[in-house]
Amino acid sequence: MPKARESYTVARLEKGGATFEILVDPDLALKYKMGEKIPISKIIAYEEVYRDWKKGIRASESELKKVFGGVNIQEIAAKILLEGEVQTTAEQRRRMVEEKRRQVIDFIARNALDPRTNLPHPPQRIELALEEAGVSIDPFTDAKQQAMKAIERLRMILPLKIGVMKVRIRIPGDVMGKAYGMIKSMGSITEEKWLGDGSWTCQAEIPTGLHAELIDRLNKLCGGRVEINPVT
Repeated sequence: MPKARESYTVARLEKGGATFEILVDPDLALKYKMGEKIPISKIIAYEEVYRDWKKGIRASESELKKVFGGVNIQEIAAKILLEGEVQTTAEQRRRMVEEKRRQVIDFIARNALDPRTNLPHPPQRIELALEEAGVSIDPFTDAKQQAMKAIERLRMILPLKIGVMKVRIRIPGDVMGKAYGMIKSMGSITEEKWLGDGSWTCQAEIPTGLHAELIDRLNKLCGGRVEINPVT
């Protein structure tokens, strides 16, 4: 059985009907999972993939080839980190939740106004309202999306309005399914239709603070095959 270093934890992925585990630095693993570019060699404790690391049971080469398509440990570790679960300590989770909470509060303070004064609410007031409304923060979910959901609950406590842009979006039909969910998660679709050339178009209302992000995400999803124009 491998000796676990006190400062390391487990990243685990269930795939192909089996469980695969690697031993990782918890802070670096979480940063990598959240999008930071960190060499895998600095994250993993051992160049090994286990079926059960506590028992020292290693995954065989045939298992790795069958499930991951190869035996490159660093490539497999990257998939486990991105697709699987990284065990977190209570302190890590507390720090992550607090950081995400600050991001949510910052987004609301920058994008939502008090309709009575047309001025933003102070961050401290927003934070108190989040607590009063019982809004829970998910450290792994995008802060902007959480902020938009939180605003609906905060309206029961604080007078809030958020700037909205109306846009016309046109995308190829082959990516409509994924794009539809993305647009709905960031705004609301007010009308939609299929065009004769097989493309799909819709009119949507997007919060001003998410407009640039939506353009970027749709461009990546569609490989640049997207048209987004403001509706006046």
